[in-house]
Parts: sequence; C-alpha cells; structure tokens
Amino acid sequence: MTASRTMRLGLTSAAALVAASLTAPVAIASPVSSSAPAPLRDHGATQRAMDAAVQDDVPGVAGQAKDKYGTWKGTSGVGNLKTKQPRSAHDRYRVGSITKTFVSTVLLQLEAEGRLSLDDKVEKWLPGVVRGNGHDGSRITLRQLLNHTSGIFNYTDDEDFGRTYFLKDGFFEHRYDKLSPAQLVKIGMAHKPDFEPGTSWNYSNTNYVLAGMVIEKATGHAYGDEVRQRIVEPLGLRATTVPGTNPHMPRPSSRAYGKLAETTTGPTYDVTELNPSLASAAGEMISDSGDLNRFYSALLRGKLLPKKQLTEMKTTIKSDAFPNAGYGLGLMERKLSCGVVVWGHGGGIHGSNSEAVTTADGRHSLAFNFNGDWSGDSEAVIEAEFCAK
Repeated sequence: MTASRTMRLGLTSAAALVAASLTAPVAIASPVSSSAPAPLRDHGATQRAMDAAVQDDVPGVAGQAKDKYGTWKGTSGVGNLKTKQPRSAHDRYRVGSITKTFVSTVLLQLEAEGRLSLDDKVEKWLPGVVRGNGHDGSRITLRQLLNHTSGIFNYTDDEDFGRTYFLKDGFFEHRYDKLSPAQLVKIGMAHKPDFEPGTSWNYSNTNYVLAGMVIEKATGHAYGDEVRQRIVEPLGLRATTVPGTNPHMPRPSSRAYGKLAETTTGPTYDVTELNPSLASAAGEMISDSGDLNRFYSALLRGKLLPKKQLTEMKTTIKSDAFPNAGYGLGLMERKLSCGVVVWGHGGGIHGSNSEAVTTADGRHSLAFNFNGDWSGDSEAVIEAEFCAK
C-alpha cells in the first residue's frame, strides 16, 4: 500500500509500489477526452483532473460518476500506446485491492448468518497455517486480518517476490506462474511479524489471502464463488469477475502499462497479461467503473449487510499513513478538503491503479482507472468530483 499523494491501496506496500507495477510511457499522446453531459451537475472539474493525469504521463483514464442527476462517463488519453485508440468509459480493468472490500463483505455476511465470528481466532479456521518466526494464529482474530492490525508480514514486501514478479526480468519470465494462497502465506510466514497483534497498523496483503482461505474453510467453496453468488449476481455486476488463474482480460478493455523497475523513468512495458493468482483474495478481481459504483452504493446503503455488520465495517483505525482518513474492515473513510466524507477503496496492480468511492448515503459515487501505475494524482480526481463548485 502507498499513502502518497494518491493514497492508493494496492498489492504493494509503500516501499514496493514502484517495484510492483511501474510504467511510464516514452511518449504519451495528447489527451483524448469524451464525456456524456449530466443534466444538472457539471463534471467539468473531474474531466480536467483526468486530463491532468494524462498530462502527468498516465496513458489513459476511464471513469464514471453517478448521483441523483444520472450517470456521467469520462475518459482521457489512450487505451493503447501503439494504436492510440482512446480509452472507453466502459473499460474493464484489474481493480487490485478493491477486491478486499468484496472479501470483507462476504466474511461479514457469514458473521451475520452466525457461521463465524470476527472475534474467532485464525487458528480455529486455519490450524497450523499462521505459524513461524513469531507468527501465531491463535493470537490473531479475523477482525485483525480485515483491518490490518494482525501484524502479519506482507508477502509482497518480500524481496525475492518483488524481483520475481515486479521487476522486468522476473516478470517476463514468471508472469504466468500459478501461485496458491498457501504459497503466498508461506512467504509471509518466512518473515517476523511487523508487531504484536492489535498493537499497531500496517497494510498486509497476506491478511486478505488468509481471509479468502477462511471463507473457503467456512463455506466449502472458493472465495470467488462466494463473491459471485453473494454480491456479483444479486447486484447484476455483469463486468465483474474473479479470474482465478486466467491471465487474459475480458473485453472491452485497454492495455495496461508499467515500468517494471524501481524508478518511474525509463522504458514502458505492456503488462496486461499476467496470472492474477499472485494477488489472490488480496487483489485479483476485474470490474468496470459502473459496476464498482453500483457495488459501493449498495454496500453503504445497507443492501449487502445488516446494520450491525455495516457498522463494524465502518469502524476505522487511524494511521499516520493517511491523513484525514481511516481504515475499517476492507473499507476506507476519507474526509476531503471541502468536508465531504467518502467511503471506498483504492487498488493497484501491474499497469493499473483504480479508485472507487461513494458518499455515506451511497447516493454519489465515483470510480475510475489509470492504465499506468507510475504517475497521476487520483486524489485530485476525487477532490474534483466531490468538492468542485
């Protein structure tokens, strides 16, 4: 995760974000903008913020906003650096750690059904899995997995993992590797914990790989099957998928670009195809902006969780990592410069940085994607949508 000017919550930590999905095009086409006008709300500031991201070397931006006046669709830049084809507002993209909100929602639904408790210890559901180098699953609750207070080491911070999957030579050799959740957790267990459970906060993708494993243990089904049955199908999210080990992107979609280096300069690479098992329940899902708006709006309006569980999800931990924000159970609260509070999550994975947020009443939502992972100010886009006069 990174808490820079974009406050993206991705597969990578602040130290590894650059080495995790970096890309900066050698040459970027001038912005190609298109938007469908909303009848009563002016989204001009949002469009200008998208255009500014393209001027800042993001290849292209695609997004949608929805409020009581209707749906606005905006794009800027290109979806393919070779052909200069513009981005589409209906593009599907890898949403990275936005996956975490879906996973947390399923676990909270299971709690509401009495099938587990967030105060259960990880050891109860995954005996012997969280052990080694000071890790102890008998001292960590499911709640601590979801709000990142477990202290469990983040597997994407492992140096060998970073070289293998986030840097150029390793990525092109290993981009199609199939990794099991158990393998990802084992990488985390090879390191000492970040802190004693419940005593601090640190973003760890290992937490959500474990959460996906708990869902499978509690239901007898893969976490992705539960996400489809409980969220995707009931909400009619036709562009949302849990790809598993499928490396290809469904259409419509744009190409995704990264630097595959520890700097944000140098060559840009097409990183569209990869085996998403390297992200698992921490960040493998694919969606589009319309579906993400529908999901977060339904969640905040209480259509997916009973009041008790939604309150639990919205109980946040404050961290120095993000000023004016807090992290709940797979859900982030942000207070914008104009005082508006939005809820949602960000997601970064190779060649893709995404944001999806909605107001507390679920009535004004915004989701968008950068198809490059090394530049661009996503916070500026959010501020423009919710704070522009």
